[in-house]
Amino acid sequence: MSIILIVEDEILEQEFLKSIVLQEIVQDDTLLTCESGVQAIKLAKQYKPNIIIMDVLIPELDGLSAIEEIRKFLPNTSIIVLSACSDFHYAQKAIRLHVLEYLLKPIKPAIFKQVFCKILTSIDKSQVELEEITKKKSTNHKESRQYFMEESIEYIKEHFMEKLTLEMVSSKVFLNPKYFSRVFKKEMGVTFSEYVITLRVQHACHLLEKTNYPAYRISIECGFSDASYFNRVFCGQMNMTPQSYRKHANTSKLKK
Repeated sequence: MSIILIVEDEILEQEFLKSIVLQEIVQDDTLLTCESGVQAIKLAKQYKPNIIIMDVLIPELDGLSAIEEIRKFLPNTSIIVLSACSDFHYAQKAIRLHVLEYLLKPIKPAIFKQVFCKILTSIDKSQVELEEITKKKSTNHKESRQYFMEESIEYIKEHFMEKLTLEMVSSKVFLNPKYFSRVFKKEMGVTFSEYVITLRVQHACHLLEKTNYPAYRISIECGFSDASYFNRVFCGQMNMTPQSYRKHANTSKLKK
């Protein structure tokens, strides 16, 4: 979408410029008009136009002075200057203000149309390229995030039975711990600690079913710091003690 601002105090000249611009822009584009330099600055701040068509001799503040102010907050806007004066100093100042075109009045419709279309096409092309770059960056970011999540999960599953910290895992995928923690929660739906505890409890269930190891040994095998902590965590997840779980699992085997 393009926003075009025409600054011209002569009504017939303004209508002439509008008629050509309206032929070239699409429905999503916006066309603004005003008649003075002060109004031009105000509209430029409010709407941030892509293209400004500025007459030099306008009320309140001349066109080049208005452009000088506008350049402070819109350094990359494309500007066409219209002037009835061929004074070299005007042209020189326009160049310093990075004006793209300096057209002398009276302006032929074909010349103005050619200049306007060239700038409009250039802006459209830049917007498409920017969208493509943004999409590419977004895709690359998603792929990168997916890659380091897969690497993280693989590492966690290999080492959850050991002393494992968030900092250790984030360093393996070369990410800041806080950023890693945030993305892990978003991607997995649980925090890093919750995920590791779930893996440890699942492994504890397996050992309770398949071995006769006492609870303290199972807590060590699963990476818990001590047996009492293991009991609390296990009860919290399974709603029963490790001993009750083992009895329940053995009873189920006998029934089969």
